[in-house]
Amino acid sequence: MNAEPQTEHEWLQQLVGEWQAEMTCSMGPDQPPSTSTGTETVRSLGGLWTLGEGQGSCPDGTPVTSVMTLGFDPAKGRFVGSFIASMMSMMWLYEGSLDAEGKSLVLDTEGPSMTGDGSMAKYQDVITFLSPDHRTLTSRALGPDGQWNEFVSAHYRRKT
Repeated sequence: MNAEPQTEHEWLQQLVGEWQAEMTCSMGPDQPPSTSTGTETVRSLGGLWTLGEGQGSCPDGTPVTSVMTLGFDPAKGRFVGSFIASMMSMMWLYEGSLDAEGKSLVLDTEGPSMTGDGSMAKYQDVITFLSPDHRTLTSRALGPDGQWNEFVSAHYRRKT
């Protein structure tokens, strides 16, 4: 089993590098947004996968480490990946695709609802390249009205 990188794998390779991050997180409609900074180091695994390790902090100042894996599964015709972080026990599993312009990778996932009632909810993480050295990541949840509600916004700028 010797996979060859495809166009989709090449798209992921633009993530490789050292990044500085500025994040804004909404903790709820009755709370002001919190901001934080961090870093991310993304490396390639055989040209087929990217592994991103992030360092930052929670709104309360607790240090956080996260790991995001991303690849493309030709059999599914979909991007696949995972996300874990030191402050949660949930492993988020991704499946997604590029938008029509090829600038944004929309990753679908499912996890515990923010309502705290034990139900599951649909989420999306969207990675968008604004330039080769500037990308964003937005996290959003699907509301009961069928609308996506953004709760995290991050800007990543490549370290020079």
